[in-house]
Amino acid sequence: MASIHITDIEAAINHWRVRAPAGEDGALAPQTRALAEVYAGMVYRHAEEVDECALSPQAHAAWLQWYASTPDTPCIAICSTSQGDAVCKGCGRTFAEVQRWPEMGAVEKRAVWRRITREHTAWRFNRYAERAAENRSGPTGC
Repeated sequence: MASIHITDIEAAINHWRVRAPAGEDGALAPQTRALAEVYAGMVYRHAEEVDECALSPQAHAAWLQWYASTPDTPCIAICSTSQGDAVCKGCGRTFAEVQRWPEMGAVEKRAVWRRITREHTAWRFNRYAERAAENRSGPTGC
């Protein structure tokens, strides 16, 4: 099953805290509360990831709404997989990831984003960082 990393849960919580701040009585917005319950459970279990199917419908919907606000693809329109590289120098995805991207789900895509961000070797993070910033919603493939 597909797993969501705790950093994505944190990012989704922060997304909702900005968009739907706690009321004067301190009550959290429903989206923030649903995600905070997931986060608390992960912290309690010392878990870095949670199965997507383990999220309540409210938490899942809130996470997907956060996900929709993020860039869909790491592509910066410099694709070295088309030149035969196994891993794209521009975005950091493997040839298979580039090919499968349109059919991948949100959780799978976030796992790829997390890996390429952790590796931090793709040109999107150094040589062409400004291009990546300009192409936040770029094309769906390299």
